[in-house]
Amino acid sequence: MTPTRVFLAALAAAVLLFAGTSGAQVSRVIAVEAATAGDQTISGTVVPFREVTLTAQIGGRVTLVAGAEGDFFDRDEVLVAISDERLAAQRQAAIADLRSSEAALREAQMQYGREVAAPRSRDIGQMPGMGIPSMFDQLITRPAGAVAGLGDPAVERHADLFSRQVGIDQASSRWHQARSRLEEIDSAIRDTRSVAPFSGLIMRKHVEEGDTVQPGHPLVTFGHVEFLRVEADIPARLVGRLAVGDMVRVTLDVGKTEVDARVAQVFPIADPQRHTVTVKFDLPRGVPGGPGMYADVHIPGTQASPGVVRIPLSAIVPGGALPRVAVVEADGTTRVRMIRLGSVQGEMVTVLSGLEAGERILDSPDANIRSGERVNGTQAPRPGPRFR
Repeated sequence: MTPTRVFLAALAAAVLLFAGTSGAQVSRVIAVEAATAGDQTISGTVVPFREVTLTAQIGGRVTLVAGAEGDFFDRDEVLVAISDERLAAQRQAAIADLRSSEAALREAQMQYGREVAAPRSRDIGQMPGMGIPSMFDQLITRPAGAVAGLGDPAVERHADLFSRQVGIDQASSRWHQARSRLEEIDSAIRDTRSVAPFSGLIMRKHVEEGDTVQPGHPLVTFGHVEFLRVEADIPARLVGRLAVGDMVRVTLDVGKTEVDARVAQVFPIADPQRHTVTVKFDLPRGVPGGPGMYADVHIPGTQASPGVVRIPLSAIVPGGALPRVAVVEADGTTRVRMIRLGSVQGEMVTVLSGLEAGERILDSPDANIRSGERVNGTQAPRPGPRFR
């Protein structure tokens, strides 16, 4: 044998030896976990903690839109203003009417006071003749007529006082009517200003300056977004697993961020068409994203499901037409096995067949892994899922 052939034979032997020893997989070994029965992912939407749509209370032309979408405003700051020139003119007329009714009321009160102090029925100056005929009438004729049943001065006195009192009541009613009209106009003028009901930001503008609106036309949608919620329509059969105060796992669409959310509200009535119940979940403060974004709510299960397990997505062998995992045998060698996958929940995926709970698999296996390769990595149990 020539030296060249001897060298090639030695090189081949070294390659085979390396493939049998040094080529062993160095990966983290994890245990397969049993899935929980009923674990389900429900789609939800991120919503503000509070949200209102301000509408026009009167018709007119929009004269002010204080900001754009995303601008922050404190409570009671003006967001939208509508023209109030017509109401201002009506207010001036109402003020004039109120002053006139005040003058009429003072006149009626003065006439009543004069009737109390100097009764008209006893005024001797009502008839000519230097008061002598009237005095004769007061002293002789009327008392004699009262004795004969032809008149009663006391009744006439009461009637005169009652008439003056009625005059005061009528003037007072006209004054209150004018005042109420002024208050009504002032209220309408206040309605031309839409103010922030709480501190928050404009989420959507429905009008621009110069637009003409009618009562009921939406102006802006305003929301309190310092705290966010996830609103989801949960199937009625799953609502029994949730109670106010429970913590569930939520995956946000922004960066696939997973956070713990608290069940804040469970609506008491189900949708009769879809048979779902609306549930709101409070998100932690400072989470990424904003209102309108997508979120996954992971509804917890109650008991282990036989024959169904869950593994991390990173344990699936990259590439290939069918999903595969590298099972670690008792002797430390690998066996590539095809599996059938179910639903994905965050970083975990349900395996419907091909694996059993308690088996060991490689986490993050190499794409070129083959059955029979030896594992040189350390075994470490993978932390359990962060939600059930």
